[in-house]
Amino acid sequence: MTQIHLRAEVGDYAPLVLLPGDPNRATRIAESFDGGLDASKLVNDHRGMLGYSGTYKGKPVSVQTSGMGTPSISIVVEELLNLGARRLVRVGTTGGIGRGVRAADLVIATSAAPVDGATSTYLHGDPYAPAADFELTRALVDAARARGVDPHVGQVATVDVFYNPDDDYVSKWRARHVLGFEMEAAALFTLASRAAAAGDDVRAACILAVSDTLSEDESSEETYLALEDLEAATDRMIEVALEAGLSI
Repeated sequence: MTQIHLRAEVGDYAPLVLLPGDPNRATRIAESFDGGLDASKLVNDHRGMLGYSGTYKGKPVSVQTSGMGTPSISIVVEELLNLGARRLVRVGTTGGIGRGVRAADLVIATSAAPVDGATSTYLHGDPYAPAADFELTRALVDAARARGVDPHVGQVATVDVFYNPDDDYVSKWRARHVLGFEMEAAALFTLASRAAAAGDDVRAACILAVSDTLSEDESSEETYLALEDLEAATDRMIEVALEAGLSI
């Protein structure tokens, strides 16, 4: 049945779906499929939430724009699960705060502190630790290291506010060994875990390119990567995600 926001049918998406927030990045990912964009099928363009299906190294794969924030990705993930998606990999950016995390590095999230409204709504305020699937996460780590990239692996925080004015915003979360701030992973992990608990073979993971770093001395605006450097980092991330996702 066609979904309200993803105007597609069962079978239009591959079991593996990459989830970038940016529709331009979705198109960029589809360009890396076998045969490029011309050989990919546009399966959704409703509200500019571009989704494509194709193959990568002969295996089916899809990409679907998630939008920004947990309210948006929650809608997309719920509908993708209804349409048969079973391997969901968020491919996005993060503001790095962990010690040793630098702009253009890759971060692979093992879990996400749910500092957002949508995940809290799903949980009804209950304490919960949204976690990535271990096997899919390990595949991301292995795929990165096989390409000579040593990713940072650990917890991120999913937040609602990009320009947070709190004086202790960075120091508080760094002291909890959080590697970076992002805006979608907690809801993704929660929904995938709920589906797995219901008996579906659903796995979710998250790999992020560090677009900027935040500290007591530097802001996002001061450290944000130049466009060409950010594109190079995201291209590395996308290649790792495709290789890992198709191995599980």
